[in-house]
Amino acid sequence: MPRAIRVRGRAVAAGLATLAAGLSGGAAGAEGGLVSELKLGVQTHDAGLFGPRDEDGVDINLEVLFAPLEPLAFIWSPRPHAGAHLNTAGDTSQLYLGLTWTFDVPDAFWVAVAAGGAAHTGKLSSRHARDKRLGSRVLFRVALEVGVTLAERHRLSVMLGHVSNAELVDENEGLDTVGLRYGYRF
Repeated sequence: MPRAIRVRGRAVAAGLATLAAGLSGGAAGAEGGLVSELKLGVQTHDAGLFGPRDEDGVDINLEVLFAPLEPLAFIWSPRPHAGAHLNTAGDTSQLYLGLTWTFDVPDAFWVAVAAGGAAHTGKLSSRHARDKRLGSRVLFRVALEVGVTLAERHRLSVMLGHVSNAELVDENEGLDTVGLRYGYRF
């Protein structure tokens, strides 16, 4: 793995861990705190569901979900989120922000839909057919997650995430991640 990617990935992970630790200190056990949930996951990188599979490795996924935005109650009070996909093979890593809508369904199950944007470390274009070509540094991001609440504060889920530039530039292969996540709710 190139040194720049290792350093960048470590810096991102350290920054998110520091942010989460600092914010969760005031939110732990307190209703109405700033942070509502922390998530950690392991996901297949570039799963190839909506485009070619050009990159390898596993992504470590870290995400912080904040308290619902009450001014947006008219659109089901989404929770802002910030997260990262850190690729273990030195391929494309991502930082992302957006909004998450979570809907409870019967018997402790739930479904979440997220939308926002992502910045990535991957290639924008390339002459090599085997390279992932994402076209722009900032991409649109959507995610679908289905899970179960195991106990009051513990959740387990399967998540599918997709980033692309929505055909705004010529290169637009997109990138998909699929995997498991554990969530701890405050």
